Amino acid sequence: MSNLDREAVPAVCGGRGFVVAEPVRELLSPRRVKLGESSEVRRLLPNLGRRMVGAWCFVDHYGPDDIAEEPGMQVPPHPHMGLQTVSWLHQGEVLHRDSTGSLQTIRPRELGLMTSGRAISHSEESPRPHARFLHGAQLWVALPDSHRHTEPHFEHHAELPRVTAPGLKATLILGSLDGATSPGTTYTPIVGADLTLAAGADVRLPLEPDFEYAVLSMSGEAHVDGVPVLPGSMLYLGCGRTELPLRAASDAGLMLLGGEPFEEELIMFWNWIGRSQEEIVQARRDWMEGSRFGEVKGYEGAPLPAPELPTTPLKPRGRLR
Repeated sequence: MSNLDREAVPAVCGGRGFVVAEPVRELLSPRRVKLGESSEVRRLLPNLGRRMVGAWCFVDHYGPDDIAEEPGMQVPPHPHMGLQTVSWLHQGEVLHRDSTGSLQTIRPRELGLMTSGRAISHSEESPRPHARFLHGAQLWVALPDSHRHTEPHFEHHAELPRVTAPGLKATLILGSLDGATSPGTTYTPIVGADLTLAAGADVRLPLEPDFEYAVLSMSGEAHVDGVPVLPGSMLYLGCGRTELPLRAASDAGLMLLGGEPFEEELIMFWNWIGRSQEEIVQARRDWMEGSRFGEVKGYEGAPLPAPELPTTPLKPRGRLR
């Protein structure tokens, strides 16, 4: 998914110096962002004061939206570089097209993973006809310097491994958890898991103490390490944990995000991640001139124009505002 904010501002991310090296309970509230004329998302990352969780650098939660009489998701072709996009649904379908020729319908709890590498463009739209409800999350993973110029490619994994416990079903999106490993390609130590809790569940999830973690609430009533986390909010947990207590008052859906703290400092502007202002300027020029990012074929509509660059210099800085 694109960052469609026409008043795009640079986000400075990365740098291990500001990672909380012990368990914390920091509740992050979303910023509401319009996508097009009728859709709205709740943006959890980048957040005021916290930019990343491991290599996870962008998290939007949307829905559930009743789109029975609406076009649903309609995101025109737009560019990416230096990151991976993760499309994750609880309800509905999204049709993905990209400049490598990929054409794929993504359905609930199937992994759509696009590695932009040096340059890619894609579009996302609700199929016609489409399901009544649309509910999901769009996430980005920052690529480390050693892999950020890799060839762009797209992966679709309809079958993903699961971890189960009484009252818990965990689906591995990326990385490993409790002995299960996702087939999705990763470039840093990272984990992403979809957690389904039954009403009355009281479980403990094993964690890696060297990872920092956060939990996004998708639906229902759940307590994460004793903290109530409402749908559309996210609890940052820091590092130093070997397990995570989870309790559900009702059926609930959560997403666990984690990874080794990302040491590199980044600039994230619009849909690009770079290391210098010169890279961002060149990316914008290439996109507006129709070079490098390729062409998305089959989408009925014009590509998105890039926002204007800010007048102040873009500089990579640390993880926190």
